[in-house]
Amino acid sequence: MKKLFVSLFAMTLALTSCSSNDEETTTKTPATGEITGTITENKTLPYGNYTLKGMVKVAAGVTLTIEAGSTITADKTTGDNGLVILNGGKLIAVGTADAPIVFTEKSKIPGSWAGIIMYGDAPIVNSSTNPAPQTATSEDGLALTYGGSNATHNGGTLKYVRVEYAGQIITTNSKEHNGFSFYSVGSGTVLENLVSYMGNDDGFEFYGGTVSGKNLVSYGNKDDSFDWQDGWRGQDNTNWYAYQTGVGNYGMEIESKGVNNNFGPKVVGITLKRAAGTTTESQSEIQLDAIQFKKEGNGDYSNIVIDGYKNQTTPTAYNGGVLQVLDLNTYNNQIAGGKIKLNNLKISNCDNTFISGVSTFTLSANSFNPTTNWTTSTTATGATLTSGAWATVNGVNLLGNL
Repeated sequence: MKKLFVSLFAMTLALTSCSSNDEETTTKTPATGEITGTITENKTLPYGNYTLKGMVKVAAGVTLTIEAGSTITADKTTGDNGLVILNGGKLIAVGTADAPIVFTEKSKIPGSWAGIIMYGDAPIVNSSTNPAPQTATSEDGLALTYGGSNATHNGGTLKYVRVEYAGQIITTNSKEHNGFSFYSVGSGTVLENLVSYMGNDDGFEFYGGTVSGKNLVSYGNKDDSFDWQDGWRGQDNTNWYAYQTGVGNYGMEIESKGVNNNFGPKVVGITLKRAAGTTTESQSEIQLDAIQFKKEGNGDYSNIVIDGYKNQTTPTAYNGGVLQVLDLNTYNNQIAGGKIKLNNLKISNCDNTFISGVSTFTLSANSFNPTTNWTTSTTATGATLTSGAWATVNGVNLLGNL
């Protein structure tokens, strides 16, 4: 009996060990498929590798869910491709640091597809001071109306999502795309740990709205790293990192349709870096500064690290620097008016601190200084981010220069 008990115990232990090992070594087979057309009913894409074909739209009242670790690939040879979340629709794309959700393009050429575009009905401003809910028409070629009064609009949850090689430009100012485009998206939407990589236009653009973004990385985008207009007013933004390399314009381009607002966004923890030799996208415009304010843009920004915004000598000589103000109204109403706050800035490797943007603005480089709400320091930390697969492309850690 004793020998039998020992044998049974040994067999049970062996079976248990095998079962445990089997569970540890089991790998999940990725699903495959094509995403196309308008999604008109709730849909979940299990972990897998998918092809995105055409301008795919998520209809109002419909939720598209994408599981962690999935890769969605567009192919520019099939025409215009992009993922559009219409007002009332939702995208639930929740990856992890080790298993991000990646949207990419087959050719790996910047500007090959439209990226992720989300619509809401949160407030915007337009070309007047009318306090009534205002609307505008999108510049993405879809010519959709955006804007409204729903400040808490919820377009879903995006966590650990990377968009690569987007920023398609068809016709300047009438059909342009970014890595992420948020049209009047509301504060009920969650945006965390997002990467816009090697696009041909802006990394992130906010067209009004109240949404906020945490842990955002804009890497190698050829226009602006972060851009907004229409009175965007997100209040809970933290840890933004821009790295401009090769070709790039502003680290942040800030405007408000010429409307002198009493509100603006708030961002805490910003790092803006420009690699040596990076030139402007267009040689006809002065676009190589860390931060540009124009058309009454404003906001509250703190704990900022700025590095590498130097003068450009070739192919066209331009002054580079930290802060550019493009027009006198913005200087008078926003800077002198105390509506632009830039505090705790750590500046290095920049040739100029203050630059005026146009010849009719008589203040020359380094000749003006915000009288209030401007402080520099040597202790600012900027963005604080943790490396992982979510911020690694082709074996390169995108946070390596942070």
